[in-house]
Amino acid sequence: MTTVRTALAGARLVLPSGVVEDGRLVFSGAAIEEIGGERTAGDLDLTGYTVVPGFVDLHVHGGGGASYAAGIAEEALTAARTHLEHGTTTTVASTVTGEIDEVCRQAAVLSELVEDGVLAGVHFEGPFISPGRCGAHRPDLLREPDPALVRKLVDAARGTAKMVTLAPELPGGLESVRMLADLGVIAAVGHTDSDYAKTLEAIEAGASVATHLFNAMPGIQHRAPGPIVALLEDERVTVELINDGTHLHPSVLDLAYGTAGAGRVALITDAMGAAGMGDGLYPLGPLQVRVTDGVARLVEGGSIAGSTLTLDVAFRRSVTVNRLSLSQTVRSISTVPAALLGLADSTGSLEVGKNADLAVLDSESYELVAVVRRGEWIRGAERFTR
Repeated sequence: MTTVRTALAGARLVLPSGVVEDGRLVFSGAAIEEIGGERTAGDLDLTGYTVVPGFVDLHVHGGGGASYAAGIAEEALTAARTHLEHGTTTTVASTVTGEIDEVCRQAAVLSELVEDGVLAGVHFEGPFISPGRCGAHRPDLLREPDPALVRKLVDAARGTAKMVTLAPELPGGLESVRMLADLGVIAAVGHTDSDYAKTLEAIEAGASVATHLFNAMPGIQHRAPGPIVALLEDERVTVELINDGTHLHPSVLDLAYGTAGAGRVALITDAMGAAGMGDGLYPLGPLQVRVTDGVARLVEGGSIAGSTLTLDVAFRRSVTVNRLSLSQTVRSISTVPAALLGLADSTGSLEVGKNADLAVLDSESYELVAVVRRGEWIRGAERFTR
């Protein structure tokens, strides 16, 4: 089988060392072969475009009208493909609260897609969360984080579990955090009523991620800083942020970056099935969600129910609204989450030997125009090859 060698020239490249204008990148097969070198006659001209590493989403529930929580392989493939076409070349599938046995069944289905290379892992969001901060999770299905139950979910994923979100203040919470850390699974603090002191205990026990920081947790009070301050100030913690203009005011996102820095922020979508679709009714696990003007809310109660965000939009907002640099944005949308998942050797940055996972953006509008995953053009090839 002949290996296809493709050279992109004239592009702005966002590399770990900085931004290079009029750059050249060559990929052969699934990997990046060369960065730099002299332009040749066969190179594809990407003048006016910016090439960044493919996006890595730690936290996404669905897209394209499909949900990972359905526990149906075809739906999971649709969701993954939808986000792939929007630049997300590495996806962790997130479940939602359900009956334990049903979530275990979903995990078994998703684990097969991890083994096939479609997904990068499974994230369990719920049922081990606070009833007072449950958001778009059914309150009657919530459970205390008994380590035995948490372990049951992790085992159901057959080695593909990457993260479990839980409320550490609940009975069994700290014990479960310690167990997850021992298993090499990320323990994430989220959907929590934890105070500052308890959150610090969770971090000491091994919690290393804040699930969609600011959302579904107590706000900052001047005498009760709560979990947000504890999570922001500790260098061991990576904070998830949803930059869709609905979950966070731009100034709040700026505050998080000013405190934690791009090296501790992971931009996520928290997207549900409506991502890449239009307004209407959609399922989210056992609940119904109505999307109006792109904002997803529960039919009953009106709580925000995930997002309809895709990471190309989050990238564009970060650069154009929040005025983050290209390097900062790439760190948060690719490099940091790839490292959290243990994939830093293969993806998350443009470096020789790593996967040819690329997102190509218009250098003026930052609109996504092309995607390459492991050397395969997913979309946009005709723009440069005709």
